[in-house]
Amino acid sequence: MKILMVSSEAFPLAKAGGLGDVVSALGRALRHAGHDVRLLIPRYRGLAAASDSMVAAPLCVDLGDRRYCCAVWETRLPDSRESHGVPTYLLEYNDFFDRSGIYGDTAAHWYPDNPLRFALLSRAASVLCRTINWIPDVFHSHDWPSALVSVYHRLFETEGPLAGCGSILSIHNLGYQGHAPLHDLSLLGIPSEQIASSGLQSGDGLNLLQGGISCAHQVVTVSPRYALEIADPQFGFGLDPLIRARNSHVTGIINGIDYEVWDPGSDPLIPYHYDVHDMAGKQRNREILQMEMGLLPSPAPAVIGMVSRLTGQKGLYELCDPQHGILERILETLPVQVVVLGTGEAEIENCLLQKAERYPNLSVRIGYEERLAHLIEAGSDLFLMPSRYEPCGLNQMYSLRYGTVPVVTRVGGLADTVTPCDATGDTGTGFFIEGTSPWLIFDAVEAAVALRHDNPAAFARLRARGMEQRFPWEASAHAYTEIYRRAALPDTRASRRSSSPR
Repeated sequence: MKILMVSSEAFPLAKAGGLGDVVSALGRALRHAGHDVRLLIPRYRGLAAASDSMVAAPLCVDLGDRRYCCAVWETRLPDSRESHGVPTYLLEYNDFFDRSGIYGDTAAHWYPDNPLRFALLSRAASVLCRTINWIPDVFHSHDWPSALVSVYHRLFETEGPLAGCGSILSIHNLGYQGHAPLHDLSLLGIPSEQIASSGLQSGDGLNLLQGGISCAHQVVTVSPRYALEIADPQFGFGLDPLIRARNSHVTGIINGIDYEVWDPGSDPLIPYHYDVHDMAGKQRNREILQMEMGLLPSPAPAVIGMVSRLTGQKGLYELCDPQHGILERILETLPVQVVVLGTGEAEIENCLLQKAERYPNLSVRIGYEERLAHLIEAGSDLFLMPSRYEPCGLNQMYSLRYGTVPVVTRVGGLADTVTPCDATGDTGTGFFIEGTSPWLIFDAVEAAVALRHDNPAAFARLRARGMEQRFPWEASAHAYTEIYRRAALPDTRASRRSSSPR
């Protein structure tokens, strides 16, 4: 099949979170399966390379009464298994994309014109395909930044070469929806008389993700459990009625991980390699992690790693709240050292940094560094993910592969990929936090630390079971292919065009 994936991120070219990892890994897996898959992302600052070739200039994209003249460059997504990776188109429009960040100057401050920036990306997808005379079977968009691909396709591609294309939208996180004021409708290039057909109106504003869900032929969430959860008001962020209405077109497919990149036996980003049969390298990585993060090198405490966006979704308020947060009690009463890497809300960042000054067994690094993320996975004993909700999660799967026992909330993809350890430590692959209460976080961490301290042999078997788990992208790519074929069926497209988006 011919597949154009449209995304705001693709690792290693552009990454703000797990979305970049997923888009790139899925693209590679689809290419290895024989599909003609290509990516379209913005050409952000710093992406210029001598090896890039210009595909189209000018590429003129009309949004409302304004024409945006862009350039499109082609590069290749690096692939360790192929000399030529996934073809990747870079949309150049410097006023929108030559900036210091992807979504904002910092993680907490987004650019106010983000809806327009990514509307340009979304509309450029079909313009590019016609320009280069490459007609895909399906457009596959990801989250709110490219959700308008499905909207534009529904409204403007009812005739011509692209009318037969299917549209798929992957929801990586329903909590981020892409809101805009109602008067931005004309800036996005949508006539007011088509607002009902677009599915974009939400109250007195616009909701880009809502429009994409309404208009896509098929909707995919990044784990089966998350597909069920978002139909419930607790996890639906106001879109649960729409999810329930579109239930027959919503499918959950668990993300995979790239075992070429995440393999403790060959990972170039960690100092010492190891595998399930020889764990000596993990102990050495643990010592290096302790020293690099300014912690006392000692085998006694359990090293707990966290690599996370520092937001409320990730359970950071349950850890850090000045009155009710449980992190201080964990640091004071359990034999642990805690390592945190991430960036996010300023309040949480400051809270963690202040606690790190008070507690010698807490080390915090604000920012993101791929090498350190790998070292934390390789050098930690436990990995903590107390998320309020988690569409899929990748770090728990990385942790399993690296012999780092996950302690996770029983939600979304965490529940789909981790199985509970019993009291003896002889079943399961990790520990579940049975709710979002700070004390439930403490109970799960305490149980994990106790097993490591009181029964090292059982803890070693628990690690080994986790390291033997596999979540290959090949399986996920096969499942996506079935969704692509379903979206490309003529009767599916005809049914979607004739039905109301709401």
